[in-house]
Amino acid sequence: MFIFHSFSEADTLRLGHIFGSLLSTTKSMSGLTVLLFGPLGSGKTVFVRGVCEELGTSARSPSFTLINEYHAKDNTLIIHADLYRLAPGDMRDIGLGEQEDCVTFVEWPERWTSLPRENTLTVRIEPVGENERLFEIFSAGDAGDAGDAGDSGLMRLISDALGA
Repeated sequence: MFIFHSFSEADTLRLGHIFGSLLSTTKSMSGLTVLLFGPLGSGKTVFVRGVCEELGTSARSPSFTLINEYHAKDNTLIIHADLYRLAPGDMRDIGLGEQEDCVTFVEWPERWTSLPRENTLTVRIEPVGENERLFEIFSAGDAGDAGDAGDSGLMRLISDALGA
């Protein structure tokens, strides 16, 4: 598990940039799912925006469209979903998780009834003050589940890049 304290939106954007840079250097980018847990206004979309900027594209909140698609500079498909407005039964109608050759970011994944178990990272964001956020990033294996061991390489890169 990796823990990062953000004291501003700029810090959160920076963490997204670092994460995006690391994704672009790993061979496991395609097929990766990143689950983003946190309350409204915690910085989930800002984090994804930082990742996308680093990968050569821009991101916007998918709150009303539910799913946005972007293309990284290497043409990797990035799917960005916001499930806040969905009931769990609505998930089967939007096709999330059907695309395998992409990287997927999911805000409000607790509404997804069949979360992926492999090649998945979880980002938990906890507000601890007006501007301060605590980010916990871990793979399924770090959480004690039987996750994909391939995630541990990305976790080491994140830790090294941030000097943890």
